[in-house]
Amino acid sequence: MQRIANKVSRIALSSVGNFYGSASFRTKKCFSCSSWLVDCQSFEKHATPGGFVKWGLLGSCRNSSFATGFTPLEAKSLGSIIDIGRAQHQSPEDLAAIWDDYHLGRGHIGASMKANLYHLLEQRAADCRYFVMPLWKGSGYTTMFAQVQMPYMIFTGLEDYKARGTQAAPYFTVSYYTEFAETKDLVLIRGDVVFASKLTDTEAKWLLETTQSFYLNDKRYKLIERFNKETREFEFKDVLQALDIPSL
Repeated sequence: MQRIANKVSRIALSSVGNFYGSASFRTKKCFSCSSWLVDCQSFEKHATPGGFVKWGLLGSCRNSSFATGFTPLEAKSLGSIIDIGRAQHQSPEDLAAIWDDYHLGRGHIGASMKANLYHLLEQRAADCRYFVMPLWKGSGYTTMFAQVQMPYMIFTGLEDYKARGTQAAPYFTVSYYTEFAETKDLVLIRGDVVFASKLTDTEAKWLLETTQSFYLNDKRYKLIERFNKETREFEFKDVLQALDIPSL
């Protein structure tokens, strides 16, 4: 497992150009940027890695067929989900509760966080964009590969990423809405499970909360730093130990 994690980390950190070159953007209709409000070329110019766009930011179409190419839905603005005008009159506590309740039973994950935590997450993610996370399933665990480029997170299976690189379809995508960060000290979070056959809503929620905890907890964040910056020193068993998951 350590060799696998080291290999993926070297791939992500040392060979980004190979994974995210122009060749990976040939698939018909896949990872379309045409629906995005930002200019795609401008985004790629400033984003690291630029290939994050090619993963199909914020894909939210459940059960999409990988064989025919993953085509995400249009990026959802906060205004397309809630009435921002009415939300402005809610207290932070009530707004967070309404947001969470809205997503229950709809196949999405609703959450929120304080603005200062979001800014810390944003700062740390800018410096360390990748991580591997064990997800317990039945009698063992599967390893998920995370890419973080705020205000988005994308998760896919490590084995799929190793096999397909940038053509690997996301299992789970997360977006952060900062419209109320200044006025209510509140950032709204929405998660979309893309492949329900790969990931349940409960697993997705755990994955989101646990990944955030690794970025926001000083001790756990050292493991993310090691994975991104000191690859040879990274031990996957340290992640398992932090989560009280037995090594297999």
